[in-house]
Amino acid sequence: MNVTVHSLHFDADAKLIDFIKEKLNKLTQFHDNILSGAVTLRVGSDGERPENKHVEIRLAVPGNDLFAKRKAASFEEAAVNTIEALRSQVEKDKTRLREVRG
Repeated sequence: MNVTVHSLHFDADAKLIDFIKEKLNKLTQFHDNILSGAVTLRVGSDGERPENKHVEIRLAVPGNDLFAKRKAASFEEAAVNTIEALRSQVEKDKTRLREVRG
């Protein structure tokens, strides 16, 4: 799966990008038709709150794209939470495809 990572208003380090790509690639275990993923990382303007790291991920799959976004105190935590939300969407999409083909 081709994954692109965009970080807005800061430079994401290679470890963070590799972490996100590794976690996202595990979604192919649940759905083999994921074409690509687009990740956006952003630091929120709510500086007084610790949960100001935003992660948005859009997965391109045949039919409709899947999208989720979460925020947390760290990018790693927000990414894991976002990917978990996408995992359930991927599983539902795979089930829907089986019913359509079935």
